[in-house]
Parts: sequence; structure tokens; C-alpha cells
Amino acid sequence: MADGFPDRAGFSDTDFQGIAMASTTGDVFAEEASKKGGGRAGGKSGPNRTLDALNFFLADVRDGLGPYLAIYLLAVRGPAHGWNEATVGMILTIAGIVGLISQTPAGGLIDRGKNKPRIVMIAALLVTLSSISLPIVTGFTAVAVTQSIAAVAGAVFAPAISAITLGLVGPKLFAKRVGRNEAFNHAGNAVSAALAGVLAWKFGPVVVFWLMGALTVASIVTASRIDNDDIDNAVARGLDCEPEDDCEEPSGWKMLIENKPLMIFAVTAFLFHLANAAMLTSVSQLLSRTVGKDQATSLTAACIVAAQLVMVPVAIVVGRNTERWGTKPLFLIAFGFLAARGALYTVSNDPWWLVGVQALDGVGAGIFGAMFPVVIADLTKGTGRFNVSQGAVASAQGLGAALSATLAGAIIVWSGYTASFLTLATVAGIGLALYLFAMPETKAKANPTA
Repeated sequence: MADGFPDRAGFSDTDFQGIAMASTTGDVFAEEASKKGGGRAGGKSGPNRTLDALNFFLADVRDGLGPYLAIYLLAVRGPAHGWNEATVGMILTIAGIVGLISQTPAGGLIDRGKNKPRIVMIAALLVTLSSISLPIVTGFTAVAVTQSIAAVAGAVFAPAISAITLGLVGPKLFAKRVGRNEAFNHAGNAVSAALAGVLAWKFGPVVVFWLMGALTVASIVTASRIDNDDIDNAVARGLDCEPEDDCEEPSGWKMLIENKPLMIFAVTAFLFHLANAAMLTSVSQLLSRTVGKDQATSLTAACIVAAQLVMVPVAIVVGRNTERWGTKPLFLIAFGFLAARGALYTVSNDPWWLVGVQALDGVGAGIFGAMFPVVIADLTKGTGRFNVSQGAVASAQGLGAALSATLAGAIIVWSGYTASFLTLATVAGIGLALYLFAMPETKAKANPTA
């Protein structure tokens, strides 16, 4: 591992070919898979190209309706059917809490599951059926139930995709492959957001349901193309051998509580999302005050697309160089960009300045998304608790995201947008300091479970 950063990131033409749906014939993952000692992908390039497509199509399915839920309930249903900002907020809170509670059990399910592609297909179907039922379902309780089902099913995707990836390519190539996963995920988000914006402008908000249904069908077809026999289920959960071969497998709670670096990482993930989650929401609200709601909607979409497009090359570069650079310097950069974003928002209220600053989210969030499963895989290697640990840490970051909006909103009301952005930047700075002084370099230790 290098001590510093090289002058060139090693971003080659191969990466751009990968974003073009892996059109190259000699896939680097397939070429090296036979050397990794885990998984049974052998020399096949097909599973890797299928993973590319799965991450692309699942990008807009895994989060359900996301921000479109509030738009639909307010703009289409409206006060005439009992929907306002308060009732929509309650739905989002209920679904968020259910999703948080589901994270750790979802990771446990993936650890135990023997057919992970099938689990992904079932989860995608449940999320979509719960979402596209909204035009039919009426009443607060019914909507809360459907969105809670979507939240439970949505908790499956992150650990499932990570487990499938680890089981296919093995620990040695995991960081590089996760970077590629994230690149295709962000590309899918950008494309689906652009499509939703254009189609909704022409056909109205209901088009989002049709788009989600089409992407779900594509996701299910793609997942069905992954041969379950290519996935080494022991490697996929972080074990060095199968449980029936007398592997030592600690209990889930013991793994979580006694692994101090994992607990520190959970706290830093909480702080990252406590600082990050409310920034885009606050920017959207600020834009609506400065340019009006119509232009604010378009500019918010521009913020999302810009950040997602930045995340694509960031994820690839990070994935390709994790083994050389290590995880700690990369996470420190992510926290640094997050803190800088919060401070830069206060420089000007110019709409395009705000959009440009929001694009920096592509660096911080791009690094975080690519490194999150890699760090957990490093910290849980050999324990068989990779996916349940992912779920537990995801719960911590989800709690941070849930509290972020409340924190920012309260400060905006009390002291204004500048104070809110500076507070979020300060939280990011605290996370940076904690990671710098308390978090070990995971690539320097084979299995730091003490």
C-alpha cells in the first residue's frame, strides 16, 4: 500500500468501456477470479457484465419511490384526500423507522440465504408492487403499510448485492468490483432521474410508476441471469470455509459489540449521514425561496444528476486504487469534501453556485458508497458475519440520515440557512477527526476483531 497519493489516479479507457455496459471482451475480474480462492466464477466474464446491468437497473428500484412519494401524495392526492406536508412527513417517518429496524435482520437473512439472486428478485417485486399500488390504495393506514413493506424489502438490496459480489469475485477483487458496482448504480440513478424529469413534464407524475415497473422487470430478468452456483456462499458471508466444516462462527451480537473498529466505523457512518442527508433538502428549500418552486424543482433535479455523474468516475477510481491507497485516506477525503460543502453553501445564494457546490456530493458520497462494504468486509473477514454487520452499520447511518433533516430544519427556523449549513459542516468535521484519530487502516490488518 502506498503512503501517499500518486500523481495519476490510473483512470483508463477500460473504465469508460465498463460504464458502456462492459463491452470489453477480456474482463479483468473474470481473468483474475480463478486466482482468488473463493467463488466459482472461474474465467467467465458473463457474471461481471450481469452485475453491471443489475446495479444499473436496480438503482431506481432499491429506494422505492423516494422523493416522488411526497410529490405524488401532495400534488396528485392533495388536501382533498387528507394529504399535506404533515401527513406525508408521518408516512416518511414510519417507513424510515421500519427500514431502520429491518436493516440488521435483512443482513442476517442474506448471511443465511443460499440463493441470493432470488432474494433480490423477490425484494424488487415487493418494493415495486408496494409502490405502484399507490394510485389504487387510499387512506393513511393503507399507504403506511405499503410503504413499510417497501422499506422492509428495500433493506435487502445493499447487503445482497455486496454478498453476491463478494461471493463471485472474492476478497482480493472485492474493492475494485464494488467501485464498479457503485459506478453503474450512480449512472442508473442519473439516467432514471433524467427520464423521470422529462417524462413527468410531458405525462405527469404518474409516469414514475410506469418507469419503476419497467426498471423492476429489467432488474428481475438481469438477476435471473446470475447462476447461483457461481456464488461461493461461504465467501459471500465472510467465512473462510463452510459452517459444516467446523468454522468458528461468532454470534451476530458478539461480533457487533466486541469488534471495536466496527463500532467506531458505525459511529462515523452515523456522523457522515447526520451531516450529509439534510444538505440537498436544505438547498432545495433555499432554492424555492430564492427562485420560486418551479425553477427550484428543475434546479434540484440538476443537483441530483450533477452529483450522480460525479460519483461515477469517483467510484471507479476509488475501487481501482483502494488496495494501494488504503481505506483511511479515502474516507478522510470524503469527510473533508463533506465539511467543505457545508461551508461553501454559505458563500452565495446564487442558484448555479448552489448547484455547483452540490456536485461536490459526488466526491464525498461516491467515496463513502464505494468504501462502505469494503471496510466492513475487512473488519469481519473470517467471521461469517459480513452481511449482518452491514445491516447493523446501515442502521446507524440510517438513524443519522433520519435525524439530519430534523436537526437542519430546526436550526433553519431558529437561526437561518447559514447557521444550519455551518452546523452540518461542523458535524462532518467531528466525523473527520474521529476517523483520523480512532479508526484503524483496515487494509493494514487482516482481521482486526479485537
